[in-house]
Amino acid sequence: MNNHDIDYKIEGQEMQYVEIELDPHETVIAEAGSFMMMEDGIGMETIFGDGSSQNGGVMGKLFGAGKRLLTGESLFMTAFTNEGAGKKHVSFASPYPGKIIPLDLSLYGERMICQKDSFLCAAKGVSVGIAFQKKLGAGFFGGEGFIMQKLEGDGLAFVHAGGMIKELDLASGETLKVDTGCLVAMTSSVTYDIEFVRGVKTALFGGEGLFFATLQGPGKVLVQSLPFSRLASRVFSAMPGNPAGRSKDEGSITGGLFNLFNGD
Repeated sequence: MNNHDIDYKIEGQEMQYVEIELDPHETVIAEAGSFMMMEDGIGMETIFGDGSSQNGGVMGKLFGAGKRLLTGESLFMTAFTNEGAGKKHVSFASPYPGKIIPLDLSLYGERMICQKDSFLCAAKGVSVGIAFQKKLGAGFFGGEGFIMQKLEGDGLAFVHAGGMIKELDLASGETLKVDTGCLVAMTSSVTYDIEFVRGVKTALFGGEGLFFATLQGPGKVLVQSLPFSRLASRVFSAMPGNPAGRSKDEGSITGGLFNLFNGD
């Protein structure tokens, strides 16, 4: 195994955190802002990129940092290393309600393609790179732009997603259509494209957007029930002073009549 072999425990239900157990000299890398707590004896170090190319010279470090810049993340990550003699624990928290998903990359062909903001932490040695979408449709309308995150290695990585998580096994040639924001992760063998919602009425009044993701097997797919963009939209619409949040019927005809009788 090239990656550090870490142990873990996930705590909580809707607002979860993952507790990583580190043996002496073991290291876990984490996204900036995900740290929760740690025991004495664990050292913190800010590193360029994901740390997988720390021995590759200056150009290797700059390339690793550049990959993170393209995905919209910080140039830096934090490495937590057990510098003591016994086992130590460090914990990382989820940023919003949902589930933390452990991914043993050795069971997924040592590569997973994920949403660019879903990565939480991983064993040192896991490479956090970029995956360009080959088709223009997926790039422009996929909800993730041209770039998604690519996790490579043979160790543990942890990603976070909203709501409940469903893992699906797609057979060869089997197709699944999902909302673009609900896609969390997939193995590299899955083909990903964007399909336009057919029918003018459905596209304009369906409330589900104009596009959805078409995934074709073979491979595994992880889907979330509550994308953060959907959660943020509902919170924004419910804010005081926002006309869109005053009626439960939102954009419907009954909602318009409700606003009319309320003097809006």
